[in-house]
Amino acid sequence: MNDTDPRAAAVQLELLRQAGPERRAAIAGRLSDEVIRLSRRALREQSSPDVDELEVKLRWVELHYGADLAPRVRAYLAARRR
Repeated sequence: MNDTDPRAAAVQLELLRQAGPERRAAIAGRLSDEVIRLSRRALREQSSPDVDELEVKLRWVELHYGADLAPRVRAYLAARRR
């Protein structure tokens, strides 16, 4: 579904073409950061209030990178704290 007016989309594309690779990479990075932030916020809102931020982040890792990685990240973080 696309709700962007075709004229506005054409302007956006032209601006992206003119931006150059470094600027486009920076824009992509900011968009990725925002999507990650919003998806973690959604997980936090779905979780019970007693779930801490680390658990939310580990659940995010599990959902996006696979169930086998989250326990390994948890173990790595625990070892780092020692």
